[in-house]
Amino acid sequence: MRVTQSMLSNNMLRNLSNSYSKMGRLQDQLTTQKKVNRPSDDPVVAMKGMAYRMQVDKVEQYQRNLGEVHNWLDTSDDALDQVGEALKRLQELVVDAANDTKTQEDREKILEEIKQLRTQIQDLANTKVGEKHLFSGTNTGTPLFIDGEMVDVDDFPGLNKDVSIGVFDGVQLVVNTNGSKLFSDIDSMMNDIISEIDSQTGGDTNGPAISKFLTNIDEQQNAVLEARADIGARQNRAEMMEHRLDTQEVISKKQMSENEDIDIEKVITEMITQESVHRVALSVGARIIQPSLVDFLR
Repeated sequence: MRVTQSMLSNNMLRNLSNSYSKMGRLQDQLTTQKKVNRPSDDPVVAMKGMAYRMQVDKVEQYQRNLGEVHNWLDTSDDALDQVGEALKRLQELVVDAANDTKTQEDREKILEEIKQLRTQIQDLANTKVGEKHLFSGTNTGTPLFIDGEMVDVDDFPGLNKDVSIGVFDGVQLVVNTNGSKLFSDIDSMMNDIISEIDSQTGGDTNGPAISKFLTNIDEQQNAVLEARADIGARQNRAEMMEHRLDTQEVISKKQMSENEDIDIEKVITEMITQESVHRVALSVGARIIQPSLVDFLR
């Protein structure tokens, strides 16, 4: 087969174009630090990279969810801690009010403080995280107490339902505490205490009738402690899930890095080699191109 000058020129140009493409690809890899900058570079690596990136994004979303879990649990625990302190103060006031040496004026002062404690506990029952009520079950937009009265569970059946947040594939953590029964019992007890003390402020005193409520207060304090213990158990599980997600994040990012990231030393070596080959190709091409008439006239 006869090899013409145009064939040599076309082959040279095609080879130079391929050489530029290879150097361009290596330059892109060095700039982005990634093996693949478009799916056509390596479809297998691109598909694996999408799967690994989805896993990393999923782990990050679960970590954000865990932050919300901690927010619910920590706020609930703090609210119940304050309820416990209020019941402790209530216990002291009931003991004081049961003393038959107290005057009518003394009991009126005690009664007023107990009423304030009741209002405080109702406010704690309406504790919110953002715009969501913690102790209202799935009816997070509804407070437990409105104008000093507890809402009717029959009207809001979601008050006794759990609120769950996903923290891993197939894993849900309950973040709310069922407060309808707890706060209903506490409020009912305080209403009875107020009624009893109020009935004695204008007549004969009866200390035993007031002191009988100390047993009820102990029971409600135990109920609050049980609720806090349950929150503590869920906090421990949330911390274990957090550790698990941290491990999964490291593993997922390592897999993604091994799949996508370049070996810088290798790519630099390939770049230098390709540049050398390109210079040789240019040199050889300059020699095989036939001299023109202009070259002879110089």
